[in-house]
Amino acid sequence: MTALDGVSAADRILRPWQDPALPVAERVDALLEEMTLEEKVGQLGSRWPGNAMQADQGGEPEKKSEGTANVAPMQDVFAASGSVPFEETIRYGLGHLTRVFGSAPVTAAEGAAEVVRLQSEVVKHSRLGIPALVHEECLTGFTTYGATVYPAAIAWGATFDPDLVERMAAAIGRDMRAVGVHQGLSPVLDVVRDYRWGRVEETMGEDPYLVSMLGAAYVRGLENAGIIATLKHFAGYSASRAARNHGPVPMGRRELMDVILPPFETALVEGGARSVMNSYSDVDGVPAAADSWLLTDLLRDEWGFTGTVVSDYWAIPFLATMHQVAADAGEAGVQALTAGIDVELPDTLGFGPHLVERVRRGELPESLIDRAARRLLTQKVQLGLLDPDWTPEKSVAGARSVDLDSPANRALARELAERSIVLLDAGTALPLLGEGRPEPRRVAVVGPCADDAHTFMGCYAFPNHVLPRHPGLGLGVAAPSLLDALRAELPDAELVHEPGCDVRGDDRSGFAAALQAARESDVCVAVVGDLAGMFGLGTSGEGCDAEDLRLPGVQEDLLAELAGTGTPVVVVVVSGRPYALGDVSGTAAALVQAFMPGEEGGAAIAGVLSGRVQPSGKLPVQIPRGPGGQPGTYLQPPLGSNSHGISNLDPTPLFPFGYGTSYTTFEVDSLRIGDAEVPTDGEFTVSVRVRNTGGRTGEEVVQLFLGDVVAQVTRPVRQLTGFARVRLEPGASALATFTVPADRTAFTGRDLRRVVEPGDLEVLVGTSASDLPCRGHIRLTGPLRHVGPGRRLVTRVDVEPAPGSSATQQGGTDAGQS
Repeated sequence: MTALDGVSAADRILRPWQDPALPVAERVDALLEEMTLEEKVGQLGSRWPGNAMQADQGGEPEKKSEGTANVAPMQDVFAASGSVPFEETIRYGLGHLTRVFGSAPVTAAEGAAEVVRLQSEVVKHSRLGIPALVHEECLTGFTTYGATVYPAAIAWGATFDPDLVERMAAAIGRDMRAVGVHQGLSPVLDVVRDYRWGRVEETMGEDPYLVSMLGAAYVRGLENAGIIATLKHFAGYSASRAARNHGPVPMGRRELMDVILPPFETALVEGGARSVMNSYSDVDGVPAAADSWLLTDLLRDEWGFTGTVVSDYWAIPFLATMHQVAADAGEAGVQALTAGIDVELPDTLGFGPHLVERVRRGELPESLIDRAARRLLTQKVQLGLLDPDWTPEKSVAGARSVDLDSPANRALARELAERSIVLLDAGTALPLLGEGRPEPRRVAVVGPCADDAHTFMGCYAFPNHVLPRHPGLGLGVAAPSLLDALRAELPDAELVHEPGCDVRGDDRSGFAAALQAARESDVCVAVVGDLAGMFGLGTSGEGCDAEDLRLPGVQEDLLAELAGTGTPVVVVVVSGRPYALGDVSGTAAALVQAFMPGEEGGAAIAGVLSGRVQPSGKLPVQIPRGPGGQPGTYLQPPLGSNSHGISNLDPTPLFPFGYGTSYTTFEVDSLRIGDAEVPTDGEFTVSVRVRNTGGRTGEEVVQLFLGDVVAQVTRPVRQLTGFARVRLEPGASALATFTVPADRTAFTGRDLRRVVEPGDLEVLVGTSASDLPCRGHIRLTGPLRHVGPGRRLVTRVDVEPAPGSSATQQGGTDAGQS
């Protein structure tokens, strides 16, 4: 029986923490004053009811079949270690309920009913009846059965379209909110540093500014839908040594501050994110979960963050078992709480009774418990969970009418997919229809990704994330394969399908049939790439790191033999990371890159191949020439690029960052710089004309880069500073004007303080990091400025038609910032 049982609604409102008329802080203060130490500690924990399935399955982890795959690191180990009964877990209250919808295939109605059951138990069995927050994954859409599978985050990067990403996030948030979810564990703001890392597919690319703008847009969409956005992984996770998952990060403070941290700061300032999740990794020997500089000094004291820091799954006990900086889970909990983690996910192992015992023994200040509890309770008040009219049933009221894969969702997924596909080279074969080419009568569609829609989806998409344990359920959503889509796209052509090989493995027994199909066809569409999975069960995804950047298995060998048939081969790479295509590009009749485009990916790719869809995607990561582990990202100082005789190794990519072509042509010219000299506390403008010089309407992404001519530390040769997506009719032109605050040139100096330094800057504008026809200089004048919180983080971009032309800017009124 709770303290609220039998109390009328009129009396309940007299309890200060339930009074919506009072300021949030007063309500939280009143509640904290009422709570016992055990009740406050209870708010810092969580429970994953669905994880019991792992314990039920049993068996050694290495012997588990694909049907019992983990969805979190060492999930089976922690499940098998035994769990406290749920009633005991919630005796003093509970902070979070973990993945009610995302652990097993349940309908929206079934999941909502489980939320009601669990929340009712939490309220009933705890003295104060405080509901839990419900959190779910939402990286490629709401990770639950039957929900729309949007393109993977790396595909969002390829759109260079913040407005579109924001609209997607808003749709995801509305669906989650309708069924009683409060917090989404997304977006991933890790900046790619090594393409071999398995989680490249979860990132938005290799440039901090691109990730910042798209990440902030995603956060706005989710937060405006009433869902707490959780920034991850804070920080350094993507820079592990040799790209191994959870590997140590040998990174200095300067690189961390200039490359890794800007997207997190921007998502807080420009997006309004209310939660942050720590990284599993250690940076220079200090695990993020125990790093008070990162989680408190920087995040809170310098940046002013007031939300919650939640642990990545089992990151707290990992301090003992994996990092070995704590003797046991209890000590790990003390370290994490002290550093600044507020809530432990997905189950309570380090933040349990150990904390109460340590406070009682005088070994831990109760003020640290209060600090964390206050942050979480503030969010519960803000979300209305402590209002007198809140009930578990009302929290899921929208579940009765929600369609988690609605036509509107699918249309949005299609738009994202279409804008994300990158035409690397139209060559001699694309588009398949029109352009003066005879329509193909017979098309061979080969490759392991041609007839498997799983390859369109990331590792956190429900069909790849959870459904491998339930092989009889299929995908849970309608997702035509590329073969299906091409049949609809090319109704008059005969399509012949042969897979040739699997994504993984060395079985070449299917080569002969694939080669025969190619020889007997007018054109061959070869679809190769990745199949996402978890912890080694895929070629891309969490724990699926690569030794090198050769296409997995024998796919590259298949392409080489197809090229020898004499039939034009259109190569479509469907992948979560860029693969080395130097050998492939020389023999392909055309080359297309699709970054896991989601459930609507088949129709989107087919439309690009036929010519119905005008491709406009741009590379958020470079395409390497060779498969070795050279540092492939474009963001390099002079000695990080081709050093012309100093080293025999040349990391120059096959296709550069920001690259992508279309079925029309564009020119960027007429550079104008507003002022040649600008004070270090001022701003400057850069404008160019963008013209559609071809015969089709199309969209171009104009990109502004800056280069520091001389600086006190080594700086990137060029770095993205602004971008805008511009739609133009044939013959039309537009003026794109970038307004660049001097703050955008700031970097971390020798004393590890962020500075705006006087001196010369090279200005470069074009359509990729290597195609920069417009070049000029500006000079920053005046004193060296130290800058920090409050500095301007965004380059505003305005697009207007040139005289006598019409143009449309895509991505909002401030493309590249909104």
